[in-house]
Amino acid sequence: MAILLWIEGTRANSPAFIPGLRKKGYHIETVQTGSQALACLSDVGPDLVVLNALSMRSNGSRICKSLHSQANDLPILVIADQNSHYPEDFCADIILTMPFTIRKLYNRIERILPGEGEQIMRAGPIRLDLERKKVVCQKNESRLTPRLILLLKAFMERPGEVIRREQLFRQIWETDYIGDTRTLDVHISWLRHAIEVDPRNPEYLITVRGVGYRLDV
Repeated sequence: MAILLWIEGTRANSPAFIPGLRKKGYHIETVQTGSQALACLSDVGPDLVVLNALSMRSNGSRICKSLHSQANDLPILVIADQNSHYPEDFCADIILTMPFTIRKLYNRIERILPGEGEQIMRAGPIRLDLERKKVVCQKNESRLTPRLILLLKAFMERPGEVIRREQLFRQIWETDYIGDTRTLDVHISWLRHAIEVDPRNPEYLITVRGVGYRLDV
């Protein structure tokens, strides 16, 4: 499931494409400004950015340049009108001018979405795509946040080995403070929902009571 970061200001007067794209299986995070988009890049981990320039007070050139400087491999699609003019060094991959159908938008999005990345980790049935920030295990395919990627990577690098809770805090959260055990428990729960058939009865990510966790693959 691809994640789209959709930037649309308060002046939107174009057709509402988001509901239709969600029906096609995209997960869409919406923000209203370029600064909001930059602030949530690391948390959202989008595969593609859609900028509705029709809803902004500018043609979106500055926003695209800022996004490109922070994530230069992130594809950007801009929705514009026929009177918009863009410089030759404009950072968008595709500019779609209104009017167009949702099918045309969908086709353009699919064209520039990145394929499976080259940085793949495997441990048993678990396949972690570090570039596309997704994990596949049996029939499950899930997007992961940057923190969950680091956590799963730590387990996949040491399969069958018990990793102590304090080691995980030190490696993933870069802290020696382990008083907030709820933080780790919640992330382990999220990870189990991503890789386990039955997260309540985990087969792969096993709790070693009083010590930590172990990845059995």
